[in-house]
Amino acid sequence: MAKAGEGRLTTHVLDTATGKPAAGLSISLYRVSGTSHRKLKTVTTNADGRCDAPLLAGAEFKTGQYELIFFAGDYLRASGSAYPDPMFLDQVPIRFGMAEETHYHVPLLISPYGYSTYRGS
Repeated sequence: MAKAGEGRLTTHVLDTATGKPAAGLSISLYRVSGTSHRKLKTVTTNADGRCDAPLLAGAEFKTGQYELIFFAGDYLRASGSAYPDPMFLDQVPIRFGMAEETHYHVPLLISPYGYSTYRGS
């Protein structure tokens, strides 16, 4: 088990339709408490589909409930492909809990008509 202050949250996004990392995809992180959502930050994935730094780490990391919103529609529309309006998937929310001060990795596998997530390592 990690020591106090060693928790961190990371993510990455893979585009399963192209078989490549989803570069340039915006992600917002919220802390959730009851019906309250407090936005902590918005980041954009790099060329590897990852964030340049952990979303939360060190003193910023706190156990609790969080939500990541992946702006998949913006990313997909920027690819130049034609999609219906409204798109089947636009914003993809993933709500999850972090109960321990350890590494939580929440990846997203995305395509225009489906997505998957899991607790990674």
